[in-house]
Amino acid sequence: MWRNTCKLLSNPNYNHNHNHLKSSYYSSSNFNAVFGWAPSLATHYCSYPSSATSGSLKLGISSHKSDGIRSFSSSSAAGPAVVDHLSPSLASAVQLGRHYTRCYWELSKARLSMLVVATSGTGYVLGSAGSAVDLAGLCWTCAGTMMVASSANSLNQVFEKNNDAKMKRTRLRPLPSRRLTIPHALTWASSVGVAGAAILACKANMLAAGLGVSNLILYAFVYTPLKQIHPVNTWVGAVVGAIPPLLGWAAASGEVSLNSMILPAALYFWQIPHFMALAYLCRSDYAAGGFKMFSLADASGRRTAAVALRNCLYLVPLGFLACDWGVTSSWFCLESSLLTLAISALAFSFYLNRTTQNARRMFHASLLYLPVFMSGLLFHRVSDNQQCLSEDSLGRITELEPVVEGRENLKHGNQETNSAIGKQARAPVAYASAAPFPFLPAPSYAAS
Repeated sequence: MWRNTCKLLSNPNYNHNHNHLKSSYYSSSNFNAVFGWAPSLATHYCSYPSSATSGSLKLGISSHKSDGIRSFSSSSAAGPAVVDHLSPSLASAVQLGRHYTRCYWELSKARLSMLVVATSGTGYVLGSAGSAVDLAGLCWTCAGTMMVASSANSLNQVFEKNNDAKMKRTRLRPLPSRRLTIPHALTWASSVGVAGAAILACKANMLAAGLGVSNLILYAFVYTPLKQIHPVNTWVGAVVGAIPPLLGWAAASGEVSLNSMILPAALYFWQIPHFMALAYLCRSDYAAGGFKMFSLADASGRRTAAVALRNCLYLVPLGFLACDWGVTSSWFCLESSLLTLAISALAFSFYLNRTTQNARRMFHASLLYLPVFMSGLLFHRVSDNQQCLSEDSLGRITELEPVVEGRENLKHGNQETNSAIGKQARAPVAYASAAPFPFLPAPSYAAS
């Protein structure tokens, strides 16, 4: 990155426009008004060296790295060539666009939001009536879910700005690092939240929109402040994570049924060992941030490991229930059981030997468990058409059973009648009167 920056310095075209480019940064009041660009932030992100011998140039480059992601930079391979051919105002607009794109990406916790979208999309496919899935409806549902999740995550960072500044893992986020202002973040969160709820209401149904808005309120206004009050926040957060697949099912079917609870239940029980492992690994960081996590009140880690193991075992019967309720085929029951027993074995290992290494293994296993479980649900999904065919076949078999039994009874009765007739002694003419001489009158026998 710095190598390309030095190339920029040696470019005479760039030095010729250097002063004009610098003045365009500081005098662009239109950007300040539109994007909420504070003067102090402009100084932070547009600092320049006092002399050409400093050996570096900061052209809209932040010195911070947030969440392990490299900050935006114009120093790509084709960057110098592109900048040379751009006017100073256009170059500053491109830099500003890259800056806000990166800030919005981090503010929305985009990777976490995409995981939420994946669970919602899986719920939509499982809740679809036939074997075919409405792709347009699926895309609209995922888009609305992404916006609502981004809004909730943004509000979470607004409320936890001071706490995030104290933690190594979160101190380089857009708000603690002062790359964005709080009013700007609130405007972004409100805009995408309203847009996402409107998409779910118009393109899906009101039930899905209600679940999305309810989840946003539960996450931003209940779970977030509860993190600084009581360790029960982990279980409230598990409820928040269990709602998106229910949202997807409701968007596809328009209702919430018993079958729709399989994936939400799996997500609820899965999140407990996942977050227990994370809280154990980041105990010092959470303590510095002022959060009341369950692991902080458990010095030995025994209770934390026990809770993780217990909730892993709660996942075992979900495969059988999915098969019994007609959501999946019987193969999923076997696969789900083996998968759950594997993560339970790691949780048991963490319970016996509570070390950072075992906690990290359980954490990584939980990251692998969820996509494999959801893939199994989708692969072994039983559509309504297949359920109807199986029910019709069962109904026809049930209808044929009385007919077959009647025929067997009739055949058995005829056999008994023939045997009784054969045992009765009758005159030869009686046999002749039945056939081959039907014209002869049948003899009458006097009862003796």
